[in-house]
Amino acid sequence: MDADLILYHGLVTTLDRANPSATAIAIKDGKFLAVGSDAEIMKHAGPQTKAVDLRGKRVLPGLNDNHTHVVRGGLNFNMELRWDGIRSLADAMDMLRRQVAVTPAPQWVRVIGGFTEHQFVEKRLPTIDEINAIAPDTPVFLLHLYDRALLNAAAVRAVGFTKDTQDPPGGEITRDAAGNPTGLLLAKPNAGILYATLAKGPKLPFDYQVNSTRHFMRELNRLGVTAVIDAGGGFQNYPDDYAVIQKLADDDLLTVRLAYNLFTQKPKEEKEDFLRWTSSVTYKQGTDYFRHNGAGEMLVFSAADFEDFRQPRPDMPPEMEGDLEEVVRVLAQNRWPWRMHATYDETISRALDVFEKVNRDTPLSGINWFFDHAETISDRSIDRVAALGGGVAVQHRMAYQGEYFVERYGHGAAEATPPIAKMLDRGVHVSAGTDATRVASYNPWVSLSWMISGKTVGGMSLYPRQNCLDRETALRMWTEKVQWFSNEEGRKGRIEAGQFADLIVPSKDYFSCPEDEISFLTSDLTIVGGKVVYGAGDFSGIDAPPLPPAMPEWSPVRTFGGYAGWGEPQGAGKNSLRRHAISSCGCANDCGVHGHDHAGAWTSSLPISDLKGFFGALGCSCWAV
Repeated sequence: MDADLILYHGLVTTLDRANPSATAIAIKDGKFLAVGSDAEIMKHAGPQTKAVDLRGKRVLPGLNDNHTHVVRGGLNFNMELRWDGIRSLADAMDMLRRQVAVTPAPQWVRVIGGFTEHQFVEKRLPTIDEINAIAPDTPVFLLHLYDRALLNAAAVRAVGFTKDTQDPPGGEITRDAAGNPTGLLLAKPNAGILYATLAKGPKLPFDYQVNSTRHFMRELNRLGVTAVIDAGGGFQNYPDDYAVIQKLADDDLLTVRLAYNLFTQKPKEEKEDFLRWTSSVTYKQGTDYFRHNGAGEMLVFSAADFEDFRQPRPDMPPEMEGDLEEVVRVLAQNRWPWRMHATYDETISRALDVFEKVNRDTPLSGINWFFDHAETISDRSIDRVAALGGGVAVQHRMAYQGEYFVERYGHGAAEATPPIAKMLDRGVHVSAGTDATRVASYNPWVSLSWMISGKTVGGMSLYPRQNCLDRETALRMWTEKVQWFSNEEGRKGRIEAGQFADLIVPSKDYFSCPEDEISFLTSDLTIVGGKVVYGAGDFSGIDAPPLPPAMPEWSPVRTFGGYAGWGEPQGAGKNSLRRHAISSCGCANDCGVHGHDHAGAWTSSLPISDLKGFFGALGCSCWAV
């Protein structure tokens, strides 16, 4: 059989235990046709076959995010200034200043999650006074994790907060001595106040949302993501807010496979939502690119334990079990899988009481249900999950909030949060993702680095080596292990004949690059369903068709792009000077800082005059570059 595409002269990690490595791949009709040696695969070359020389580079299965918010993120991506991966607050504030200058009234400038103050060399957030000085008239909304939002004076006016505005349940509007809102909103303990305030901002028109979602998917492709499970989200209503992704699916423009869970939006009316959905939506309905995946992550609001580690653990109300049982019975009777947000073991153990009760009447065997997050799940709860045939989808929220967890609970409690290695050892279904975009970044390599190194993005070591994963196990957590969570086992996740032809060529060899370089990886070639959806470097000549420019014309994506400001023009200005200076640094390892730590500093646009202080903070004594 002639292949549509052949990739050869590569270093292929298949994750197929029967055929773990290869040098060439044949693709036909969107699936892997054959995987083997160059000589074996070239037998599938025909007159119409395209062939790509991989130049000896590593090839991996495409990365699958087990929990993210692409539907919601896509609707807003073009409006958001991303601080993901930026290494200095000075640089972040410079980006903010430049974006304010081009954002027309009545639009807002939004920095929505994906970063933590600990990633900045300054180790702090901006003050509201600093934001006001940059933006006296343009509303600015800055969301930091799920613990707080900073609004400048213009944003406070835009959302209508006054001295008379009452604090919502679970949130606080901080005030000055005269009782006027300062612009600092706190989640105490849940993020409802942050969600609701952000929802007051302007929205993009439908066509702009289509454009925005395409740009977000291209950004995910740039980082090697080929599939996701969308966990719904607050203020994301079905089917209205799914019209954009449905149009892209209908027009064959999806470049990321997406399985979606339905997330209830109605406290005290959750059962009615799921009764309606189970009667009108068929489990798995859709295509290989856009399909239904069950219920959650919100099942009932009385069981929502938001993960704000700056606040004490919230106690779920006594009605939790009754509310949850009503919904789970509906789902179990309709054979719908579910996912349930649960941060703390106290919530997980109470939910398991409900699941076990339902299981006695309606066996859960064959229903791929699971908990999301589960940072403090106990040994006893792990065993109960395994006994019921469930799973745990973990995300790298601790990479962004680990410092706050340690501050509240101590280093000892943080050593297995979540206990990934233990859950794998006990036979629980476990996979990995990001929970992007409002807490952690959507960058999968940051998640892989966290599982392998045990470090936060701020550099704190959370986990002892025995609780960290080796590189192959971590990769499986992002590829083949995710498939149980979308009920697609055997269809994707490995480079194996018959599976979907989704693969990536990382910018450096994932298995041989230094550990501290993993989080800096991108993809030089991303293929989904046998089609090139992203190409760079040696593969820029076979890149996917260019996207229309980001809309609107003032979109931050046009100037800054996404993770770590990749859209920033190169070749001139202080970025290129800094890049040259850093690449000229010859100290490499003898200053105690690996060479790539220096290279990583380009994500901070510090002037050359400030390099001494920056390298000094890293422990580097050879700042004279």
